[in-house]
Amino acid sequence: MASNERATVTRRRMTVGDLAIWRGLIDTTDELRRILGAQLLRDSNLSPADYQVLLALREAAGRRMRSSELAAAIDWERSRLSHHLGRMERRALIRRDDCATDSRGAEISLTDDGADAFRRATAPHMRAIKKHFADALTPEQFDALADIVQSLQHHLHPDSIADAARGGAG
Repeated sequence: MASNERATVTRRRMTVGDLAIWRGLIDTTDELRRILGAQLLRDSNLSPADYQVLLALREAAGRRMRSSELAAAIDWERSRLSHHLGRMERRALIRRDDCATDSRGAEISLTDDGADAFRRATAPHMRAIKKHFADALTPEQFDALADIVQSLQHHLHPDSIADAARGGAG
């Protein structure tokens, strides 16, 4: 059955096997994050948090975002982001400027040094993702994983599916 045709399955109780699969998912994703984060730090001197901020800024229009937009984009609390941006600013990876349209806000920009650090980190990081994640799966497993991830996203965010079907209006 195609994922968009799949009916929502409601179970009365999770089985011991279901719980073991859940625990395996959590443990495995934690381990992947740990391994990939350590490799990223060794290869580039960027933490996973640094990389996440740099990636969001790299993809943003003009390589800049308001701090509130950045916090929302990477799903961080504003105070956590503010402290982390201070550390990144001291390393010249980003720059904070007063927002021209809102005196309370700040605009975060990717510096040339930040863009260079991101660029140097990306190829080794992609190789590590391939080695520790992609190489472990067959094409059929990737297809199954894509279906599982899509099902979970639809289940967790059913409104976004309806918005997408209406062309993003909402």
